[in-house]
Amino acid sequence: MISKSTHYAKQGEVQRNWVLVDADGAVLGRLATQIAMILRGKNKPQFTPNSDCGDFVVVINADKVQLTGVKADSKRYWRYSGWLGGMKFESFTEAMVKHPERVIEHAVKGMLPKNRLAKVQLDRLRIFRGAEHPHTPQKPQVFEIAQVSQQAK
Repeated sequence: MISKSTHYAKQGEVQRNWVLVDADGAVLGRLATQIAMILRGKNKPQFTPNSDCGDFVVVINADKVQLTGVKADSKRYWRYSGWLGGMKFESFTEAMVKHPERVIEHAVKGMLPKNRLAKVQLDRLRIFRGAEHPHTPQKPQVFEIAQVSQQAK
């Protein structure tokens, strides 16, 4: 008799790979969705929503990520200290000059589920400003981000 039960991935049987993503010329939102998919493990056949079965992701050339349209001028990031007058705003272009790693991390964090697994999955994300990274001994596999051409405007 064949059992028709669903197989759920357990922590011990998950094999984690290293994936290298080049953000040169990539659109921020589309890049973040692909990275979030790999971090969650949705590209694997043994994906289980309540288990951590994702891979490590290394993002290079974070300073060359782009936005479409006029969002580069109008997009703003904010943080609040909790004190009166403690609201600080920063535009996308200012954030890209200071810390482009945080811009990608913020976008990916927004696309992960809002539960305990999100922190564990986000800890496997490594973002670097330039093309050099210290994770060459792990032999990361290159992942191509699907680029969509902008012909219609």
